[in-house]
Amino acid sequence: MEKSFETSLAELEQIVGKLESGDLPLEQSLELFEQGIKLSRDCRTRLTNAERRIEILMRDADGGLGAEDLDLESSR
Repeated sequence: MEKSFETSLAELEQIVGKLESGDLPLEQSLELFEQGIKLSRDCRTRLTNAERRIEILMRDADGGLGAEDLDLESSR
């Protein structure tokens, strides 16, 4: 089963926290770093795909792209 974006991001944040602590042996740090890179790539791919979907949905009748700023504060 594929992890959600939010789950992957939370795992990545945990890995970063562990690596920043500096208390891990080198081998474990390398393993966590490798996992972090994979999670980072997965999150980036998901964001890129979401951006493409939004662009497709926002195309106007002439095929042009209508960009609008998202007001993230009002959605909270």
